[in-house]
Amino acid sequence: MGVYDVILSRRSIRSYAPGTISQEDLNKILEAARWAPSAGNRQPRHFVVVLDDKLKSELVPACRHQSFIKDAACVIVGLADMELSPKWAIVDTTIALEHIVLEATELGYGSCWIGAFDESKVKELLNIPDKYKVVALITIGKPAESPGPRPRKALNEIVSLNTYGNLWQP
Repeated sequence: MGVYDVILSRRSIRSYAPGTISQEDLNKILEAARWAPSAGNRQPRHFVVVLDDKLKSELVPACRHQSFIKDAACVIVGLADMELSPKWAIVDTTIALEHIVLEATELGYGSCWIGAFDESKVKELLNIPDKYKVVALITIGKPAESPGPRPRKALNEIVSLNTYGNLWQP
């Protein structure tokens, strides 16, 4: 499957089939994140891979009680090193997290971005140092659902040519 097909087929999965993720697949997913670009090649990101069922369950209340988190094969927590790159750490970490989502999709896994969470509770639970900002959590696992595509705005609603307001004509 090509990158464009992966992008078009990716869905937010909130229902996971029981099972684990292979070490080989997890390594590929993490390598995709490692190869993501970063400003000045500073690589101001760190990832906490949560495989422990008890920890996944404990993340649920820290993530506004999104119960599907405990059912995912793993949760990857993206951290931005705010000391290493104060201006770009969040953007650089977000790029790497999207690489994770795309590689997981390529390998046949579902994923979901978790942006609703209590950062202090996540940091306490996972023993995350103060210099890091929790950017997002990504659940990954075999999907137990197949949601269809969500509506998207037309290109000429979101793209301008040369100057703002000169609408793109596809």
